[in-house]
Amino acid sequence: MIPIPELESDRLILRGLQESDWEMIMFLRTDKIVNEFINRPKTENKQEAFEFISKINRGIKENKLHYWAITLKNSPKMIGTICLWNFDVNNTVAEVGFDLSPAFYRKGIMHEALKAVVDYGFHKLKLNKVEAFTHKNNAGSQKLLLKNKFIINIKLNQNDTGDIIFELMNPEANT
Repeated sequence: MIPIPELESDRLILRGLQESDWEMIMFLRTDKIVNEFINRPKTENKQEAFEFISKINRGIKENKLHYWAITLKNSPKMIGTICLWNFDVNNTVAEVGFDLSPAFYRKGIMHEALKAVVDYGFHKLKLNKVEAFTHKNNAGSQKLLLKNKFIINIKLNQNDTGDIIFELMNPEANT
């Protein structure tokens, strides 16, 4: 496992991805509910899951992304993921991405994880802005982003990708 800072919230521990997470990686990347609004390659077997984990850990080592497995404090079993990636050339803007097992939907889990990761991005990485791209029909993600004070970027939404682009500015940044 590549070292990534462990983040903690009231109920969660966000930790680095481990090979033992392969089953949940496979589930999250193939489940119809989780992937309803995401267009990404599927991870359909153990080997592909290991390759995905290796790719993520390489990206962390190369400082291209920050990626965490979401776990409950009382259980080391991964229930979702959250990441900062797609950094701009100055490393002042990053995109946040996340997914969660449907068994944990509507329990405030992703709200807690998102707050911890945004705080890390603003205070440790010194980001000026965090962006989130979500499908125009993904009401759950939109509600989550709005609850976390993200706003729709009207200028960047002049496209026909089907995504809505949200952003959250670092209140302490000099932009």
